[in-house]
Amino acid sequence: MSKKDKVREFLISRRAHVTPEQAGLPAGGGERRVPGLRREEVATLAGVSVDYYTQLERGDLGGASESVLNAIARALHLNDVEREYLFDLARTTASKASQGRRPVKTSVRASVQRVLDNIALPAIVINARHDLIAANLMGRAMFAPHFEAEKPNLARFIFLDPRAPDFYVDWPLARSMTAAMLRLAAGRDPLDHDLTALIGELSTLSPQFRTDWAEQDVHEHRTGQKVYRHPEVGELDVTFDVFELPGEPGLSVVTYSAEKDSASADRFAILATWAATRSSESPDRPRAARGGDRRGQTAADDS
Repeated sequence: MSKKDKVREFLISRRAHVTPEQAGLPAGGGERRVPGLRREEVATLAGVSVDYYTQLERGDLGGASESVLNAIARALHLNDVEREYLFDLARTTASKASQGRRPVKTSVRASVQRVLDNIALPAIVINARHDLIAANLMGRAMFAPHFEAEKPNLARFIFLDPRAPDFYVDWPLARSMTAAMLRLAAGRDPLDHDLTALIGELSTLSPQFRTDWAEQDVHEHRTGQKVYRHPEVGELDVTFDVFELPGEPGLSVVTYSAEKDSASADRFAILATWAATRSSESPDRPRAARGGDRRGQTAADDS
């Protein structure tokens, strides 16, 4: 998909999500052929001409000023993450092929791994593509099914592994949030060829991904609640927190904690015992087991 197509589809989708009532416009105005706001209504709300907004919606964001983009964001009721995505699209549309692009990190420093190993909670390190870059013992145990792949990747597991709907208690939410985070990452770094390849792979192999991707949503995980159904210890109701890793651009540490004295806290204790047993049986703890990549299988039948 071209940069202009990305802009066009995003703006059209956001315009469709805002009703005239939400925008404070008077009711009526004749029969509407499309959901949400009309182009001329967005132009009026943003204080630009209809012709100019039409040009922007066709993907020509290159000359748009920050004030115009902010006005469009307000008119379309964009949240902070959506606004950032709009600015990313404008930046990448206006720029030429980038020079000196930093390579995407695929490993962590030894000192970072030592920090992870000294965290009692499950902890993992991911990049923008949702590759599982590193983990401590509890993190590997919590996401054990994911680490069976040669190159563990959260998005691949969620969309392509048949165990995903059982592991993620709210699988539809996990899918939609993952697709939205990948879209945000693609807007930030459209020249990440591995990310583009991953999106293409998921689009080809997963009907669910194609559906979720078409929603044009963008999302950024920072903190929240999740429930996982671990194959060994059962349901884990956890709080996740995401921390950017200093000195490692593009990498984030994600930790998972459970309320004190909760059933999930008790299951964490069981998980720790199970993890220690597995570690003693396989002291080398390879980064990822060979032969477990389920690429090419969908997480649900197409029927």
